[in-house]
Amino acid sequence: MAEAVIDTALAEARSPAHDTTALAGLQFLYAEFLYGVLDFNVNRMVHINAMIVWMLYGFIGAVYWLVEDEAGVELVGAKLANINFWVLTTPVAIVVVVYLLVQVAPASKAASGSSTRAGSTSRPRWADIGIVVCMLVFFYNIAATFMKGRWSGISGTLVLDLIALAGLYLAGMFYTTNLSVDQFWWWWVVHLWVEATWEVLVGCIMAWGLMKTLGARREVVTTWLYIEVALMFGAGILGLGHHYFWIGTPEYWLGIGGFFSALEPIPLVAMVVHAVYDAGRHGFQSSNHPALAWLIAHAFGNFLGAGVWGFIHTLPQINLYTHGTQWTASHGHLAFFGAYATIVIALIYIALQRWRGDVWMSGDLPDRGWKWKWSLALLNVGVMGMTIALLIAGTVVRRTRHRRLHVGCVLRRPDPALVRPRHAMAHDLRHRDDGGKGVALLGHAHHRAKRDPAGEAGPCAPSRGRVASPNP
Repeated sequence: MAEAVIDTALAEARSPAHDTTALAGLQFLYAEFLYGVLDFNVNRMVHINAMIVWMLYGFIGAVYWLVEDEAGVELVGAKLANINFWVLTTPVAIVVVVYLLVQVAPASKAASGSSTRAGSTSRPRWADIGIVVCMLVFFYNIAATFMKGRWSGISGTLVLDLIALAGLYLAGMFYTTNLSVDQFWWWWVVHLWVEATWEVLVGCIMAWGLMKTLGARREVVTTWLYIEVALMFGAGILGLGHHYFWIGTPEYWLGIGGFFSALEPIPLVAMVVHAVYDAGRHGFQSSNHPALAWLIAHAFGNFLGAGVWGFIHTLPQINLYTHGTQWTASHGHLAFFGAYATIVIALIYIALQRWRGDVWMSGDLPDRGWKWKWSLALLNVGVMGMTIALLIAGTVVRRTRHRRLHVGCVLRRPDPALVRPRHAMAHDLRHRDDGGKGVALLGHAHHRAKRDPAGEAGPCAPSRGRVASPNP
């Protein structure tokens, strides 16, 4: 199975996510770059979907690696797993090529269900079905192996989570012409599939990884894994509400989403801290320093990226101003790296250790292991630098738009009776059904759209009855 994990790592390294990142960055700075050849929206879509596939391959490889050790028997369907790899990889490659060559599809095809939604769930219908089938085959392999071998707290949690992994994806596979309803279910996939089931999956991998690299006691990591599952049900599901602020859903999501958005990563940090403390108390030693270092980087990266960075702009009072700015990209990049990429890298180091014959990967590595130490430091510093840069860019864009709103205008406090609250606009949008042709008016630029009471002409005065935009 070590070879399978190494193959997964190589597949990830060749992911289009790395290539599209640089191109999308250039297109964001130079809007005309590759315009009409590879448009920014298509490039961005490929980048996001490639990132999802990148993580999915890593998780599948990591679970296949740990299942034999945890169950105490060989994998039940090794050949089926290899076939499943190619069944998943081939359509993914075809979809990427189609994205690049056929960048615009007729609206009738989208409405008939041959393609679904946009962003991180934008795939043809047949590709959606293929992903679900592959996840069900993956679930069968893992569940059958544990049934043949032994069960544990980690294995039981993992099997139940794989059911949710396949089931929740179904929420993104139907089409509706109502924009608010469409977005409501779209976020089930983006949040509950990626941010809930993946968090539990990562918790299982983390628990097993700490036992293997640090000799942590099973009862310690299993306890915190159960707490993670409890918080996922109590906070992760309700934390979905921070995606429902401005899409036309009822106003009670403002309070629910703002309160329950940043609690999920806490148990993973506590698991690592408790395991390290327990190992020090009992004199345990790590035989794989690189893997342990990346596990620790994962715990605190997850807490910082998904927890702290998410919480600073998921309160509705703050999100009112940051929604649609680079703050979202700042949080997304740090959260996905800290929560998911780091754990995959840790498991690759564990697989490499076994592949090399269970060598001692600690202080006696060649040149005292400076290569993995520098790669750990440079990669984390680089991602953190990108995160800070995007945060600053989001702040600058917000301030620039605010200044442009008032250029050439008489600054005055608006009459409260004339202010169009964003939640009121959300109510209007919730009740419209326009065949999918409408454009959401709830972007960050419309949080204080005002009507001109006297209908005066002016640099910033809108025509009577129209919504004023902060972007003149």
